[in-house]
Amino acid sequence: MLDDQPKWRTGKLCYIEIPAVDVARSAEFYHQAFGWNLRQRGDGATSFDDTVNQVSGTFVLGRPPAKEPGFLIYIMVADARSALEEIRTAGGTILHLAGQDDGEVFAWFADPAGNTLGIYQQPGLAKAEAAAEAKAEADAEAEAEAEAQHG
Repeated sequence: MLDDQPKWRTGKLCYIEIPAVDVARSAEFYHQAFGWNLRQRGDGATSFDDTVNQVSGTFVLGRPPAKEPGFLIYIMVADARSALEEIRTAGGTILHLAGQDDGEVFAWFADPAGNTLGIYQQPGLAKAEAAAEAKAEADAEAEAEAEAQHG
């Protein structure tokens, strides 16, 4: 579930262009709220990769924000309440509070440019992320201990 390599298949969602009024502000919002990785493309445009390097995209000027929730993109989160706080802290606006519909937890928010997106709380993700983090910490401790013994 926490794999480093992208999955390539026909039909995979792979690239998003997000309308922005201020590219730097939008980029910082998504980095702060969701941990997206930011980078500069060869043409100088600011681009992003999601936290698992499965979806990338860029911020574009001169397009109206997607304010109405027609075609709606959801960002996966481990904890909807924490994610909503991060969104607020980063400068977003909560439009529809997290609720449960048939066991699904989701919410809608507006980014600094006014685009409406959603968050989706993936069942089991918090536990999987905590386990992966604990394993990484244990591996790092074991490596440091091995280096100290052979140092």
